[in-house]
Amino acid sequence: MKEAERTEQPLGALVNNWTSRPYPEKIILEGNFCRLEPLCTEKHALYLFDAYQKAGADMWTYIPEGPFQDVEHFRTMIDKSVASKNVHFAIVNKKTECPVGQFCLMRCDPANGVVEVGYVLFSPALKKTTMATEAHYLLMKYVFENLKYRRYEWKCDSLNAASRKAALRLGFQYEGTFRQAAVSKGRNRDTHWFSIIDREWNCCRLAFERWLSCENFDQGKQKVGLNEIRSAIL
Repeated sequence: MKEAERTEQPLGALVNNWTSRPYPEKIILEGNFCRLEPLCTEKHALYLFDAYQKAGADMWTYIPEGPFQDVEHFRTMIDKSVASKNVHFAIVNKKTECPVGQFCLMRCDPANGVVEVGYVLFSPALKKTTMATEAHYLLMKYVFENLKYRRYEWKCDSLNAASRKAALRLGFQYEGTFRQAAVSKGRNRDTHWFSIIDREWNCCRLAFERWLSCENFDQGKQKVGLNEIRSAIL
């Protein structure tokens, strides 16, 4: 540092050799139980509409759109998602080859290596399954290992208890609440912020891989929970 640039004020740690990261691509990510593929109206909309109908209206409480009474309005939402800058994925059950959910990489900030997982819509056929955990693992692995991002975010309505619980189970750290962050469906939304950063990824990765291993299941039931595995690694 040049003499004129010296300061007695505290500074953040140097990020050596940092360059802007690539923007997420619309690619296929293969797992053992599920496959993530770019969301497509013609390929996925009807299947997803039918899958979500089994969940009822409560599924849409904390989502800006929905619930949808007919497939045409739902297709319009999928069209908008596909056309947006966000990178949306359908989650496909490899056993049935049917899409059972979706999520996306949004608010991408390649210059700083930050991206958020959002618009998480899991049908009853996906919720609380091995596929659901594997889908999150595949997307995180892509962000941290392929794109080399530094920060992976999760945000949810502060009243969305299920989303808060899921974030913590997956390894996200709670960072705080942004009060009156939005107006959603005419109501106030306080937003909880969570994140995983790059130096935490290795622990998260090992926990996911041990949890997903065949040795951790007996007749389809987990032997050890993901939080317990991660705590043992820390």
